[in-house]
Amino acid sequence: MAASDEIGSLARAFSGIGVDEKTMISILGRLHPNERQSFRKGSRDLFVEDERQFERWNDRHILRLQHEFLRLKDAIVVWTMHPWERDGRLVKRALEEVPFQADILIEVACSRSSDELLGARRAYHSLTDRSIEEDVAFRIHGPEKKLLVALVSAYRYEGPRVDEEAARAEAKSLSDIHKQLGLQIDNEEVIRILSTRSKLHLQAIHKHYKEITAGNNLDEDVDGYLKQTVECLCTPHKYFAKVLNASLDPSGHEEKKQGLTRITATRADVDMKQIKQEYHDKYGEDLSTKVAQVANGNYRDFILTLINARES
Repeated sequence: MAASDEIGSLARAFSGIGVDEKTMISILGRLHPNERQSFRKGSRDLFVEDERQFERWNDRHILRLQHEFLRLKDAIVVWTMHPWERDGRLVKRALEEVPFQADILIEVACSRSSDELLGARRAYHSLTDRSIEEDVAFRIHGPEKKLLVALVSAYRYEGPRVDEEAARAEAKSLSDIHKQLGLQIDNEEVIRILSTRSKLHLQAIHKHYKEITAGNNLDEDVDGYLKQTVECLCTPHKYFAKVLNASLDPSGHEEKKQGLTRITATRADVDMKQIKQEYHDKYGEDLSTKVAQVANGNYRDFILTLINARES
């Protein structure tokens, strides 16, 4: 556990007193969620207590800090955010981009727990005075609208029970739709299954679909936003490894490169070990080695600290 004087030194550093990036990286990388919450609660000049019961960055500090820690991009700010605020801001940014970033919406909606997604919706409402659902419905006009509204509105069962008979029947239904029409993003049955069923149930559907179709994977029989949705729900570590690989391509677009900060900050406390293993299995490289080759300076050191922080 971090000592109280270390957390105090972080608060002073964020206030512009004695900024030592290497020390900050070392301390921040070790902070577990409860310690980061203590830091937020103890730094009232930096954070405000939101009426929806989470600590939110004081808006006037964010731009200054992102400018001050330019070499670290916005990684430090994102890492210290409450997870609800982090996801709320990710969705806000995704909807403000032209064209909108549906992949970010899908990632947040499908890879978070039901309570985490509910928290993101609360934070978004606090940041914008609107709901995620109404902004998705208002700003998106393509055939993907119904799916995206359903996904961001979901509150899935998260218990261990899976109805195998129902899962097999729904896998058969998806197989039949694929044969007859193709699995389209605006198909009502496809949307119902993907937006209401638990992740364990969907993984069972994924398994039965492969059996019914004699070897076809569900995520290989869909494309575009549907493919990403199925991957996030059924094979999340595969999905995160793919996003990381795209972010580490030096010739990639800046939007894709931002995936390194986003995935590292959002998954370091959750399943980074499994993502690292999937990355190695899929691409034949060690994730930390690849990051060290591509990223630079203190930003590289901070990302590597987060990637490896929970190994010990």
